[in-house]
Amino acid sequence: MRNRQAIALLALVGFFLALYLWLHQIGVGGELKCGTGGCDTVQASRWARVLGIPVAAYGVVGYAEILAVALAALQPAALERRRPALLLAALATGGVLFSAWLTYLELFVIHAICRWCVGSAVIITLTWIVSLLSLRSPGIRTDPAASPQQPGPRV
Repeated sequence: MRNRQAIALLALVGFFLALYLWLHQIGVGGELKCGTGGCDTVQASRWARVLGIPVAAYGVVGYAEILAVALAALQPAALERRRPALLLAALATGGVLFSAWLTYLELFVIHAICRWCVGSAVIITLTWIVSLLSLRSPGIRTDPAASPQQPGPRV
C-alpha cells in the first residue's frame, strides 16, 4: 500500500511539473524560470514537439494516468490485486524509456540541459523503481482466513 501511495505522490508532483512546462510551451505560463538558460534552449528546439504535440503534454497525460491508476489501486478492493501493480510498472517503464530518449536528445543533440526536464526524469525514474519494488512485495492481507499461514499452538 505504501508503494502505491508513494507512486501517487510522485505522479502528482510530476503532473504539476509537466503542467508548468506545458503551459509555458503553449504561451500561457509566462517566462520559464530555469536559471541556466538551458531550459529555453531545450523548449525552443525542434525536439520540444513530438508528432506536433508539446513534449510536456505527453508528461501531463502520462503522469495523470499513473496518478489515476495509483489512486484506484489504493481502494480496499484493489489492494490484494496484482494487476494494478503490473499496470503501474508498465506505465512507469514507458515513461522512463521516453524520458531516457529525451535526456539523450538534451545531452547529445540539443547540447543543453533543462533543470525541469531533469526533475521530471528523476521523478519518473523514482516512480519506476517504486513500481518495480511493488511487484516484489506481497499484497496486504485483509482477511485472516485468506492467509496461508496457520497460527501456531499457544503455550
